[in-house]
Amino acid sequence: MSEFTEFLHEVFELAGSITIRRMFDGHTLYLEGLPVGIVYEDTLYLKADAETRPAFEALQLPQFTYRKKDKTIALPYFQAPDFILEDRQEAALWLRKAFGASLRSKSKQKR
Repeated sequence: MSEFTEFLHEVFELAGSITIRRMFDGHTLYLEGLPVGIVYEDTLYLKADAETRPAFEALQLPQFTYRKKDKTIALPYFQAPDFILEDRQEAALWLRKAFGASLRSKSKQKR
């Protein structure tokens, strides 16, 4: 893991213990067993849904995308605001938003 991914344990310490696992060319962050974030090229993206997406869009934060063959694939993750890396209270708030989005996503999958 990179220094950045290791640093995220400190950033989110007020929200709970996160787990970080390698996935493809990046890492996935988990909170209580649910995916809440992605780290790709030392950039943090947090899970979003219809309820939390407006908070990311209001800050004009980009959505995580990647290219597959000739298509651009957008995942439900948005770049985290930089200020959460310096403010543990804000980091906990944003991680809880991502956790809520993951819970709602899981609930929809069960239906």
